[in-house]
Amino acid sequence: QVRLIESGGGFVRGGDSLRLSCVASGRTFSNYALAWFRQAPGQEREFVATISGDKNSTMYADFALGRFIISRENDRNMMYTIWLQMNSLNAEDTATYYCAAGNFDESANRYKYWGQGTQVTVSS
Repeated sequence: QVRLIESGGGFVRGGDSLRLSCVASGRTFSNYALAWFRQAPGQEREFVATISGDKNSTMYADFALGRFIISRENDRNMMYTIWLQMNSLNAEDTATYYCAAGNFDESANRYKYWGQGTQVTVSS
């Protein structure tokens, strides 16, 4: 059974940092890009960052450049972990953050597997 489980969300103050984690299991994800998306209340889900299966390529949304860093670890036991280091957080970063596995792309439609999300709330 494929599972993507996020953790690390919480309530922080503006300017603080937070690191999200996601563990993907249940199949091999070596050839899958792993990504982060987010969705704020009343808004559509938006792309945050993605990293290729071989870890050689990354892509970020404009708002994430210079503040967020995506990384991943591929474990031979079919456990894959991705992280999203978020720095200089502001109230606009408040959202539910989702990890996803699929093609290396900014479009959510290109991702086949999704986690349940972890809430990040940033006070202004």
